[in-house]
Amino acid sequence: MSADETRDGVRLTNLDGPLFDGAEATKRDLVDYLDTVRDRILPVLRGRALSVIRVRPGQAPFMQKNLPTYAPQWIRRVSVWAEASQRQVSYALCDDRRTLLWFANQRAVEFHPALVLGDRATHLVLDLDPPGDGAFGLAVRAALLVRQALDDAGLAGAVKTSGAKGVHVFVPMAEGVAMDDLAAATRALAARAERLDPALATTAFIREDREGKVFIDSTRAGGATVVAAYSPRIRPGTPVSFPVAWADLDRVSPADFTVRTVPDLLGDGDPWAALMPGPQRLPADLVEEGHTIPVARVQAMHEGKRRTRARRGG
Repeated sequence: MSADETRDGVRLTNLDGPLFDGAEATKRDLVDYLDTVRDRILPVLRGRALSVIRVRPGQAPFMQKNLPTYAPQWIRRVSVWAEASQRQVSYALCDDRRTLLWFANQRAVEFHPALVLGDRATHLVLDLDPPGDGAFGLAVRAALLVRQALDDAGLAGAVKTSGAKGVHVFVPMAEGVAMDDLAAATRALAARAERLDPALATTAFIREDREGKVFIDSTRAGGATVVAAYSPRIRPGTPVSFPVAWADLDRVSPADFTVRTVPDLLGDGDPWAALMPGPQRLPADLVEEGHTIPVARVQAMHEGKRRTRARRGG
């Protein structure tokens, strides 16, 4: 079999080389996987500014936001002002099979779309990060706290493995939600989940304050990204971020879902679309509570400065 081929007008090269150290997969496996699941992954990428994490032989993985100048002109793109770097960033829009294949040929393994579609927030997202590898069971228990907090607020969400060590909970939003209200509601839900079992879960943004608990990250609102459902991850065995029914969450392991196993598990189905509830509006009391909770990153920055002064005796 040739190491090069063409699909949908995209020339694919060096397909038989290892994808990355420990991948247990080749570049061909990546291309074949993404092509097989394209009808599931493209709907969660389409129209969204896309960041990818790429691997090159002999180099550390790197995140690519700005579309390279050598990218084909037929790739759709959107220009977004980046406050951090004070410049316009030209993001790709991965809207079709040809673009997905081009990224696969560039060794783009991880696909991280924006949580906004244009200027509209589409989902409330909580990222549950356990204290270390091998602690997925703790992330599951924390996810069930989040589910309880959602249920108590009259909301419903879908859950997926992150493909790394944690879990993501997505709650689809109705049109018209303000970004600051969405961010506030996310903070409030995280706080409510923490209160359900403070020995298990924490909203502490500073890592040294987490005391071995699962971190409920409430900072993914606004212009943030989250790895897409069905995206591979640059981890040993090339696992995939995969949707799971709530009832099955405590029966699975992240290693169950890889670029080799997922196509057969999916068959003709699209569980992320099937499990996702309909768009919802935010309860007023949730938003009101959230506006009383400090923004985690800002609070952590001020606390970090305070601790630095204290160490210096200032």
